[in-house]
Amino acid sequence: MENRGAQPPIELMVEATSNSTSQEYHSHESIVSKPPLESFLTRLHAGYFRISLSLGSQALLWKTLSEAKSDLQPLRHVSQMLPLLAFLLLWYLSFFTLISLSFLYILRCFFHFQMVKAEFLHHVGVNYLFAPWISWLLLLQSAPLVVPNTLSYLVLWWVFAIPVLALDIKIYGQWFTTEKRFFSMVANPTSQISVIGNLVGAQAAALMGWKESAVCMFTLGMVHYLVVFVTLYQRLSGGDRLPVMLRPVFFLFFAAPSMASLAWKSISGTFDTTSKMLFFLSLFLFTSLACRPALFKKSMRKFNVAWWAYSFPLTFLALASAEYAQKVEGEIAPVLMLMLIAFSVLVCLSLMLFTALNTKALLLGNDPILKFRKSQNKEGLTMVYRNGG
Repeated sequence: MENRGAQPPIELMVEATSNSTSQEYHSHESIVSKPPLESFLTRLHAGYFRISLSLGSQALLWKTLSEAKSDLQPLRHVSQMLPLLAFLLLWYLSFFTLISLSFLYILRCFFHFQMVKAEFLHHVGVNYLFAPWISWLLLLQSAPLVVPNTLSYLVLWWVFAIPVLALDIKIYGQWFTTEKRFFSMVANPTSQISVIGNLVGAQAAALMGWKESAVCMFTLGMVHYLVVFVTLYQRLSGGDRLPVMLRPVFFLFFAAPSMASLAWKSISGTFDTTSKMLFFLSLFLFTSLACRPALFKKSMRKFNVAWWAYSFPLTFLALASAEYAQKVEGEIAPVLMLMLIAFSVLVCLSLMLFTALNTKALLLGNDPILKFRKSQNKEGLTMVYRNGG
């Protein structure tokens, strides 16, 4: 027992066709006990930034509604219902959550770099490497003390936008230059997170008046969204590589066009026809998913962090609906806006409650992003687990 730390990595080869795969994995996992922080760091991954994404987008929604200047009566009522103190509490909760996750992930990079490297090579995990920077950009836009057109805002935008662009060059470059990483082979709904990163960066740039930078990032995002959407719509070889428990990420299908409508509104200065078209697309995709609850039935059997993927797409859609309601006349748009805002807030609050009541379930050992890699050999599909990296 005293020399446990010096033991070499344990490799388990388990036939995927065996009915006892899960039981064997858990029994072997229990053999090796780790300190709490060590176990926490080995099970943490970038997918946990879904939480900060949801909280950050919710803070942006509350700020947008509280600062809205419109003659629309329902919007004025919503603004009056959101006190400034509630927004500040939500923003600081988002900030400290993101700080905590960022600090823990930095420790993971330092002590378990091989796991981070494996995550970068994972067809799902690599896309969530955009999530921390998207979260920071959302908090920057909703920050109560940082105003656009100031030096601090500019510096922070560069700090958060450069990693997004660096990941763009790496990942988008692989899609059309590396045979083993062709997009048709690795495509999955989480690929849209890279698109959202560009669109959030474009919106943040437009708010400080950097229109050329905003158009540049918007172009990168929309061109690749078209590629992602068409590839996934056609269900090519990579389309069936998403584990069941990650099906909530299908909500990303309408998150990208919702964010695009907001970004273009910031660039053009008005919610014009292009923004409306993107909003209608996102609304159609949301309705299509909402009419198919059976798709998410298996993933909802047990709480896991993937549930947070429901929240921030709904928040982006609610933000776009608020902009649309201010632009058009009639009764349908305000009612739609109120429904989406209420649904977004309700989902976020419910997820916060579920997370508080199920903290032990957050770090599951069977998370599909972690520790597993699939390899096809002559004898059949196997699953490989390497303890400690």
